[in-house]
Amino acid sequence: MNTSGTGQIALASLIGTTIEFYDFYVYGTAAALVLGRLFFPPAAPEAQTLAAFLTFGIAFLARPFGAFLFGHFGDRIGRKSTLVASMLVMGLSTTAIGVLPGYAHAGVLAPILLCVLRLGQGIGLGGEWGGAALIATENAPAGRRAWFGMFPQLGPSIGFLLSNGMFLLLSVLLTNSQFLAWGWRIPFLASAVLVVIGLYVRVRLSETPAFARLAERGEQVRAPFTELLRRHGGSLVLGSLSMVVCYAIFYLSTVFTLGYATHVRHVPRETFLEILCLAILAMAMATPISAALADRFGRRPVLLTGSLLAILSGFLLPSLLGTSTGVLIFPILELALMGPVYAPMGAFLPELFPAQVRYTGASATYNLGGILGGSLAPFAAQLLLDRGGLPFVGYYIAAAGVVSFLAVLALAESRLQNPEGVLA
Repeated sequence: MNTSGTGQIALASLIGTTIEFYDFYVYGTAAALVLGRLFFPPAAPEAQTLAAFLTFGIAFLARPFGAFLFGHFGDRIGRKSTLVASMLVMGLSTTAIGVLPGYAHAGVLAPILLCVLRLGQGIGLGGEWGGAALIATENAPAGRRAWFGMFPQLGPSIGFLLSNGMFLLLSVLLTNSQFLAWGWRIPFLASAVLVVIGLYVRVRLSETPAFARLAERGEQVRAPFTELLRRHGGSLVLGSLSMVVCYAIFYLSTVFTLGYATHVRHVPRETFLEILCLAILAMAMATPISAALADRFGRRPVLLTGSLLAILSGFLLPSLLGTSTGVLIFPILELALMGPVYAPMGAFLPELFPAQVRYTGASATYNLGGILGGSLAPFAAQLLLDRGGLPFVGYYIAAAGVVSFLAVLALAESRLQNPEGVLA
């Protein structure tokens, strides 16, 4: 029997994604600001930035492996213990990046070690989101799955604020030379403290009712991934494609735009970091509103509306990023759109799969969508900017919106599964 209270369940699903995404965003911000020049051979600044963005994408390639690995154990032995393990992998990888030597001291070993630890970050995050979403939705009362599934969706906003706030504080307190020499390491090292807090909250959880029933009946499948491919391949593919637009929006409006604003538009780093804090607050406010609408009207109408708005924003991108004022407005506009394209996913993706493969299925769709929408987004946007100009960056966002719109349109309304009761 589940003995975890509502508040404890919400906190456990929220704090885990907060910490995991804090770790992920710390890397993305550092990649845009310093990692290129510190970990790669001296070359043209553009080449170093592209190399740093490529390492950013490595973690997305590792995330599906983490999804399948942790999904297997989450569907076989339980959600709780698997979530604890994913957090440890992510936290240890992030902390270790904070003590890595740069290229000047370690030569070619420096970028190799950076890539290895970035893979560790990706594997850990690959197992995190699906488990957090299941902890929330498998404990949710009838008619409120999108609302409960909203708590892990709030974690990225809080994690980003912590990450961005840390870099902003360091920009104010340190000189540029101090930041380059050692200040950039502090956000990575701080992850260790956050992980200890997260572990304390999660080890006190009870197993979810859905998995407890599976275990009691002995209904776990031997190979969840094989079962997923054999019986639920369509949901896996379409669910992954439905995630493309939110990844493209997020990483273009944060990682790419941070580099573009500071290096091309010459916006002071601390000014743009302040703007990103406002933008992420817009995302945080749009998240519960969108979740409530998804419970009221269904997941599909909210997701489809968000995708259409994202397509429109892609065509507005050149006029916004082409001016000093617009480059400050753009991230706020884009991250507000994260509400309708991202908040319903906390319920939408778990509802696509039965309990026997739900951890694997939800994690895999979420992270495969990350490869398609986010892994190369900053790199591709930088390349499109260099080769074709701002309109082509906008076309990238619009194309992502079209892909996700068509994928959601092809899927049935997910809340129709167990509409009158808890998620079985």
